[in-house]
Amino acid sequence: MEKDNLNRLFDDLKGEFNIKTPHKNHEQRFLDKLKAEDSVAIETQKQSWFNWKPFLAIAASIVICFGLFTTLQQQPDDLDLASVSPKMSETQDFFTVTIENELKKLNKERSPLTEQIINDALVQIQLLETDYKKLKTDLTESGKNQRVIYAMISNFQTRIDILNTVLEQIEIVKQFKSNSNENII
Repeated sequence: MEKDNLNRLFDDLKGEFNIKTPHKNHEQRFLDKLKAEDSVAIETQKQSWFNWKPFLAIAASIVICFGLFTTLQQQPDDLDLASVSPKMSETQDFFTVTIENELKKLNKERSPLTEQIINDALVQIQLLETDYKKLKTDLTESGKNQRVIYAMISNFQTRIDILNTVLEQIEIVKQFKSNSNENII
């Protein structure tokens, strides 16, 4: 089938072929033209040839370093509850505000009689704060593990419980002192 199409094509173009013989030295003139064009192309290539590869490699290295630097800068060192979810952020804010308020109340109750109780409570709070920092590191390493989140919430609750207990003890000491002063009078 393809032979038929090819034969038909040649039959259709039968009178249109250039069958004249070329002029004398045609082949030599043709080769001279090719050499002339080739030498111009080589000269142009030599003049405009510049090796960009080292500069591209340096530029690529700089881009990679910059990308790594910005990526590492954006990642927080340790995650906390606020980074887990919006609800956990609210929870963390609630606990933080509550603890700050309880600490203010505790500092208002400071007196020579309550000094030792308050100092002991602050030492316990500081230990819990250190534990919380370790939990933040654990949360970062574990990929927001639920057990670590619960431990962080429990840490906050324990701090609030300690502060409330100390405030209750201070009230008991005040009442005891006031009762003993009444008995003396």
